[in-house]
Formats: sequence, structure tokens, C-alpha cells
Amino acid sequence: MGWFGKIVGGTLGFAIGGPLGAIAGAALGHTFDVSRVQYYEDETPRLSYQEQAQMTFFVGAFSMLAKLSRADGRISPEEIRAVSDFMKHDLNLSPETEMFATQVFNNAIDSPNSFQDFATQFYYQFQHQPQLLDLMMDILLRVSVADGTLSESEERLINSAAKIFKFSEKRYKEVKSRYAPDFEKYYAILDTDSSASDEEIKKKYRKLAKEYHPDTIASKGLPEEFTNFAHEKFREIQEAYEFVKQKRGMN
Repeated sequence: MGWFGKIVGGTLGFAIGGPLGAIAGAALGHTFDVSRVQYYEDETPRLSYQEQAQMTFFVGAFSMLAKLSRADGRISPEEIRAVSDFMKHDLNLSPETEMFATQVFNNAIDSPNSFQDFATQFYYQFQHQPQLLDLMMDILLRVSVADGTLSESEERLINSAAKIFKFSEKRYKEVKSRYAPDFEKYYAILDTDSSASDEEIKKKYRKLAKEYHPDTIASKGLPEEFTNFAHEKFREIQEAYEFVKQKRGMN
């Protein structure tokens, strides 16, 4: 029986302290009948070291995701869906465990503790297990780009986690490239950014496609070098537009 089974079974030795412990305790109180749960104050907690680590990862992940999702001022439906998918598909949570995870997420949103507080406690638990720090960064990035863009406020938080986790800039970029492969460059190719409306993007695309169309370029009698560049530019415009269309689900 793992740490969650001990919660449900009412034999929890609550050994997690700090801000994540506060979140876990509040979530436990909202999710289960706390009268069933026995708290142990002696020096031998009922959770093993491994079970404590499992609980810390669980609570830490959903606490950081909550603060990250709120970083840009609102939690989008796409972000909620990404967190839900993570619960169901990556972790295969049971309905009861998913309910607890959701309560952790909700409590962390309004917690007075910061994203950095949660990340710091997470780091101290897993500083000698870099693969788990890597996994946490992977999760943060996956959810942050779920709405189609990595906002400045989201990236600031993720960067702060990277520093707390002692990631090099190179390592951070490697993890980031899995879910945010410089997609802002495609908007830049279209002379716009991710905040533009679908209609604005379509208008920009039509203008650039006309300007860089091979027939238009050929009619201008430009030097061959520029003609070759323009052909390449036209190809990039097409690829960027197709990428943005797919990312946004545009018709």
C-alpha cells in the first residue's frame, strides 16, 4: 500500500512539512473525512522515506502547476484540460486520487506561498534525483504551452524553477524544445505575434504571400541572389502559416 492508500486507510503519518505540507493537509481535509485519519507525532512516521517522496512529488507537481496556470492572470480551458490529461493519462489516477489532486491544485491557487516556495521544497527533496527534476520541468512546460503560447509571465516562473533546480541554460533549452520549439518564430515570419487574431494573421499571410510569390518577384527584375532568397522566404511563409493554422485550429 502506497502513501495514498495510507491516507484512504486512515493510518497516515503526516511527515511532509513546509508549504507543500500545508497544501497537502488542507487538501486532505477537503477531500476526505479527516476524522478517519490518525496523525502521528512520534519520531517514526508511518510513511516510509519513499512514500514521503512520492507524496512530495505528487503535491509539489499539482501545486506548481496551479501557480503556473494562474501566472498570466487566468486559467484557460486548455490548461485545465492539460492538467486533467496529465492526471488521467500520465499518472492513471483513480477517481479518488484525481479528486485529491484537484483539491491540491485548487488550494495551491490561492495559497499565500509562491511558486518559488513550492519549487524550492521540491528541489530539496529531489536534488539528488535529476531525472525527477527533469520530469517536473517537462510537466511545467507541457501545461504552459497547452493554450498555444508560452507567455512571458509563465516563462518567468519556469525560468525561476530552472534556476532553483540548478539547470544550465543549455539544459533548460533542451527541455523547452520538446514542447515549445521556438514556435514564436513562426509568428515572427508572418510579421505578427501570438496575440494577433486569426483574421490579422490571415491578412498578414495574404500580404506576404503576394509580396514574395515567385511570379511577383520575377516581375521585379531583381538580382538572382535576391530571387533565390525570396523563393526561400516564400517557402518559409507557407510553412509558418501552416504551422500557425494547425496550432490554432484555423480554417
